[in-house]
Amino acid sequence: MATELTLPADDALQPGALLAGPLYVEVKKRVMRSLTDGEWPQGAPIPSEAQLAQRYAVSVGTVRKAIGELVAERVLVRQPGRGTFVASHNRDYMLEAFFHIVDERGHKEFPASKLLTFRQAKADPLSAKYLRLAKDDRVFQFENLLHLQGKPVIFDRIRVPQAVFPDFDEDVFRQRDMTIFGLYQARHGVTVTRLEEWIRAANADDRLGRLLDIEPGAAVLRIERVAYTYDRTPVEFRERFVDTRSHAYLNLLGMKKT
Repeated sequence: MATELTLPADDALQPGALLAGPLYVEVKKRVMRSLTDGEWPQGAPIPSEAQLAQRYAVSVGTVRKAIGELVAERVLVRQPGRGTFVASHNRDYMLEAFFHIVDERGHKEFPASKLLTFRQAKADPLSAKYLRLAKDDRVFQFENLLHLQGKPVIFDRIRVPQAVFPDFDEDVFRQRDMTIFGLYQARHGVTVTRLEEWIRAANADDRLGRLLDIEPGAAVLRIERVAYTYDRTPVEFRERFVDTRSHAYLNLLGMKKT
């Protein structure tokens, strides 16, 4: 028996309404609003294209284009024969969508992570800039050492706004059985939908050299990364340092390999 769809009164697009862009863009915004409001939680199916077309008073084709963009942006995931689901930040998804460090054969593996430090602090100038914080705003800062093929390859220094994660807890973080983004999603209702990365060359200082087992002054890859949630609010700033002797950053452009 088909599930009856309740239509929110303010969701139907009225004939003659003035829109800032194409109709499908407005539909996409309204789907994003529902995701932001938690109407469809992580891993949950969203209504069918026909149901959404009824809800927004538009054609199925318009809905399909809006949903297609959200799938391409990895906000939603299509499962053939089952429907479209809100992306869940499990290990397989994270490895495919957000992890770009590969070995010399181009292969990925999920890194083994070790928490080094965890503390509260005032936002430093760099994290305040990227997280849009005032100078006295507080953050949680934690450092992770990531191993690939049994060797330390990546050092992460991560800052998140205390206002976004007010009850962030070191014990929960240490004992988590999920990805960091999965923890944000499951415990705090914060879903990362977009990453912005700034990639630069750098040299290892003494501490980084000890952690990555490289000579001080050795060349490393430095990635400044900002994670955003549905409404383009920055929720994490990460400085990532990568030993590139046996690994590289791989970015695939254009059509996917079939």
